[in-house]
Amino acid sequence: MENFVYYSPTCFVFGKDTERDTGKYVKRFGGSKVLIHYGGGSVVRSGLLDRVKKSLNDCGIPFVELGGVKPNPRSGLVYEGIDLCKKENVDFILAVGGGSVIDSSKAIAAGVVYDGDFWDFYQGKRIEEALPVGTILTIAAAGSEGSPDSVITKEEGMFKRGASGDAIRPKFSILNPALTQTLPAFQSAAGITDIMAHLYERYLTNSEEVEVTDRLIEGLLLTMVHEGPRVIEDPNNYEARANIMWAGTMAHNNSCGVGRTQDWNSHSIEHELSALYDCAHGAGLAVTMPAVFTYEMSHNVMRFAKAAVRVWGCQMDFEHPEVTAKAGIEALRNFLISIGMPKNFEELGAKEEDIPKLVDVLCNGDGRTGSISGFTTLNEDDCTKIYKMMV
Repeated sequence: MENFVYYSPTCFVFGKDTERDTGKYVKRFGGSKVLIHYGGGSVVRSGLLDRVKKSLNDCGIPFVELGGVKPNPRSGLVYEGIDLCKKENVDFILAVGGGSVIDSSKAIAAGVVYDGDFWDFYQGKRIEEALPVGTILTIAAAGSEGSPDSVITKEEGMFKRGASGDAIRPKFSILNPALTQTLPAFQSAAGITDIMAHLYERYLTNSEEVEVTDRLIEGLLLTMVHEGPRVIEDPNNYEARANIMWAGTMAHNNSCGVGRTQDWNSHSIEHELSALYDCAHGAGLAVTMPAVFTYEMSHNVMRFAKAAVRVWGCQMDFEHPEVTAKAGIEALRNFLISIGMPKNFEELGAKEEDIPKLVDVLCNGDGRTGSISGFTTLNEDDCTKIYKMMV
């Protein structure tokens, strides 16, 4: 196990109707004027936005609004939010939505107190200071409600990149599983896929003797395998929604990632797909993960075989562990297909002729130097082969 420092100060408020206490938590964490940041019309149509406003009004907290966040959130709206916050003297950002809204809120929070271009943080500069952020989660997927991370797409060049820093960890996150019951099945399945990806990215490690976090990851993956089909069959199953929501938070607050190196090659490769085609991140991961894992498998066959046995119930073949490893990857692929995820480029809406462009942006775009690195180091040729495995 590697040395680590674990810091996760977010206050999680879990359960039915908890969004009605929003104002109390904004006040507790020092907010005196709020930017309410959200996406499309669902938070308006459902009445959630009105409940949030009432809670702020009841606590005497003024606010301004900025809607319009799209999946794979864009830099243009971040710049607009930064300007609005400076103009209105906002001192607290409240994200009402899923991972895209939260990531956009974090970018705004970092940009408001920074003299330069917020995109500096998405080119590797560590975020050391930001306005406080609170969240009201409406989809279990990205885990941004408990993480120090944010992913934004820069419209000039369509670079999709991440930034990180404990300063953008939410001060509080309100998690009401009932808010996810109206999600379409496809969005629920994409969220489940993203959660599983966050777990696999940590499971694929080059660190030795990390049994505690191995078991945590395996348990959360088993939870998703159990609860995923239940929630697709019955969207109103509150208990299944609750287990998925908390698993999503646990998957990405790094409690499962301490003391171990991590992968993230699947995420890097997928980011180019969702940047170019604007597909759902989880759907892109459903196509990407089996290809990446198959390509990386020879690096440590026993790690993939362990997941196959412990998560997917495969029989261990000690003479030919690669058979077990492949069976586990195929079980993952079949599970994702069974809950409604795409299985190849065609179903995702991607095109084989775009592979050279995808690889060039992935390996060379926006300051990169010819490769990506995680569980293994992948160069342009490796990435080309992986994309072709998805066709």
